[in-house]
Amino acid sequence: MLEILRQFVSGFVVLTDEDFQLLAESIVVRTFDKREQLLRPGETERYMNFVVSGLVRMYFYKGRTEVITNIAKERELISSSASFLSGAPSNYYVETLEPTTLLSLTREHLEQIYQRNVRIERLGRLMITQFVMQKEEWEHECMRLDTRERFLRFIERNPELLQRVPQKYLASYLNMKPETFSRLKHLLKKRPVTHKP
Repeated sequence: MLEILRQFVSGFVVLTDEDFQLLAESIVVRTFDKREQLLRPGETERYMNFVVSGLVRMYFYKGRTEVITNIAKERELISSSASFLSGAPSNYYVETLEPTTLLSLTREHLEQIYQRNVRIERLGRLMITQFVMQKEEWEHECMRLDTRERFLRFIERNPELLQRVPQKYLASYLNMKPETFSRLKHLLKKRPVTHKP
């Protein structure tokens, strides 16, 4: 299980065995059933989570409507990052969509490791930088691409999520009505989508 995490972090920084052991000692393995809430609004996010298996979504309510801002699958990170980094209460729910196993690290442990190991501190900086860049790119795509283009771009990158995530959740994440998502999904039968990294 930890080897999956090591492969992931090696894409940012090459850690020695001693470096990774220092990181591994602070990691907690957490398992959850389907539809378990890991965080609610008003609570402080204690963990940065790496998804080993399963799916996790993050969302808030706008009136009575759920607005999904993130769906994380295997080998991806998820947390209410502003709350995690600042210690302020979160505005989000974080909830599993499938039985899920997470490797989790608290902010306190992370800060302690940063003080002890410069390579892990660099790893943290690079991962946060990538997270911010991906978020900005996604926000730009949501504003620049029309509904159909946004749908196709997402499905090209995440074809397996069509089978794993309820359609209404994907529609919310893509900021479109469920009936629009259904219509676009129907078009896929006429134009199969090939996976792109």
